[in-house]
Amino acid sequence: MDTAHKVARALIEIGAVGFTVEKPITFVSGIVAPTYVDNRKFPFHPAQWREVLQGFKELIESNNLNPDVIAGVEAAGIPHSAALGFLLEKPSVFIRKKPKDHGTKKRVEGGNVSGKRVLLIEDLVTTGGSSLNAVQALKDEGAEVPAAAVIVTYGFPESVQAFNDANVKLYALTSFPVILEEAIALGKISEADAAEVTAWTKDPHGWGTGRV
Repeated sequence: MDTAHKVARALIEIGAVGFTVEKPITFVSGIVAPTYVDNRKFPFHPAQWREVLQGFKELIESNNLNPDVIAGVEAAGIPHSAALGFLLEKPSVFIRKKPKDHGTKKRVEGGNVSGKRVLLIEDLVTTGGSSLNAVQALKDEGAEVPAAAVIVTYGFPESVQAFNDANVKLYALTSFPVILEEAIALGKISEADAAEVTAWTKDPHGWGTGRV
């Protein structure tokens, strides 16, 4: 089994994937969705979390990313970036979503990234907005950020375009279509609900119109 399917199966095993066709939820981006992925559950399940960290390690090595620093986005990205930094024996920092309203008012916390090659670690990419906002915060501190790595991407065209426009290469351990494939194989979703979720992946902005 390849990394994409291992990570997808790990997510399902720990209950980090939910299907909510009857009661859609609204993402921060405003997209109404019949599903969610909660990567914050991984640290509670070390055996499955190991698949993620090992996946990131292999991804970094196979693509010769060779970062000087590992960075995570507040808050869900921090456990993964910190653990990965420890595993790779690399410094790690984290990026606040917005500056503190006191003290130094910095967004990048943990160390000086000026002149460093930084790999951004995210738990999930939907539209790419929060990730690229963090990339800009790192660049504002003088960092070079040629790439980002994420546990899960929904693979929406707008996120692909956003990363291309920012000249940041996005790598993902798995994608939502693979997660759905595993959920179907494991009997975690009915055929009818799977069809609805598939329809959502093809039109994420239009699917929820009038539903919530």
